[in-house]
Amino acid sequence: MNRKRLGRTGLVVTDICMGTMTFGLQADEKTSFAIMDRAVDVGIDFFDTAEMYPVPPSADLFGVTEEIVGRWLKGKNRGEIILATKVTGPGHGWFRPPIRGGFTALDRRQIFRACEDSLRRLQTDYIDLYQTHWPDHGMDPQETLSAMTELIQQGKIRAWGSSNETCWGVMKNLWEAEKHGLARMATVQNNFSLINRRCESELAQVCRQENVSLLPYSPLGGGVLTGKYNHGARPAGARFTSYLETGGPRQKRMAARFVNERTLETTARLQHIALDLRVSVTALALAWSRQHDFVASTIAGATTVAQWEECLQAVDLVLSPETLAQIDEIDAEIPNPMTEDGLRRL
Repeated sequence: MNRKRLGRTGLVVTDICMGTMTFGLQADEKTSFAIMDRAVDVGIDFFDTAEMYPVPPSADLFGVTEEIVGRWLKGKNRGEIILATKVTGPGHGWFRPPIRGGFTALDRRQIFRACEDSLRRLQTDYIDLYQTHWPDHGMDPQETLSAMTELIQQGKIRAWGSSNETCWGVMKNLWEAEKHGLARMATVQNNFSLINRRCESELAQVCRQENVSLLPYSPLGGGVLTGKYNHGARPAGARFTSYLETGGPRQKRMAARFVNERTLETTARLQHIALDLRVSVTALALAWSRQHDFVASTIAGATTVAQWEECLQAVDLVLSPETLAQIDEIDAEIPNPMTEDGLRRL
């Protein structure tokens, strides 16, 4: 498999990362173990999780995914696995970890306590990449950076990154790190897919010029790009089926961003390209993500071994300039299809 360096760190990872957010909810422990074993079988060494997984988050299941990964990791050579996890942070006000007093900011207390809890659940004495799950722009960034720097100095983490961060947030953190001699952000993990290509503009330029690696999550558009929602389908057990049918206002709004006429039309057109290549749209979407120069590793997940096998079709798939041009034609005709309500552009 191809391997790339994370930012300016010494961490070199496979360009496909095993995402784990379904483990402990949509995928039980036995299935989760089988999926992770298969990832290792094909050479994947990069695994991403978070303290709040599985998704959708709940107080009852908080930390369960890390526990599953930890039990699986216990039987492996730790030095051969690059492990990433996340501290929840403010969570945009919609999620609070079930800890007395609540963690509501990316301050030193939260970061240190969350890190210790993750280490315990993961049954390891260090985390390779520790990420902030959501930005906390109301917090003095120097406090967050100082905490991450101290954890690196203590050997509890090797590098740190962010998730769901803005271009401004990345640059602000880099500037603060340089100004105060603190640990530099190595990665940014944001939503990036064939139905959400915004990272190709400003964030891509930040990543290139500042040597920060993008780790795309949801490269399959929350499952939309597999085609399972096309023609009005609502597959049982699928996340957006649940959101659309029984979710609250926030979940319904999120689902509408992913499942709408424009995303489904984009998926239908991509299916024709994939058919000509004799691959699935899943493989097409993952291969497309991997071929961006500012992307270090694309995070893919699954709820079954069969789904994971479909993802693995992308391991050696390289899209030709002609295929990439065909994909760009679709984007030109249906720009930014992942909108708030299927109509308004982000």
